[in-house]
Amino acid sequence: MEKALHKAHGIGFAEYERSLTKRIDVEVERQKEYVKSLEISHEMQRKIL
Repeated sequence: MEKALHKAHGIGFAEYERSLTKRIDVEVERQKEYVKSLEISHEMQRKIL
């Protein structure tokens, strides 16, 4: 998890755990990525059906 967090967001888990601001930034970014993936998935499903 440490490597993945650092690679994806540029911070280590200890820093993520310590800083509320950075944690919120990471979670907002994750939410945006999730919504984008849902949009892509729905688009692909529409094209297939």
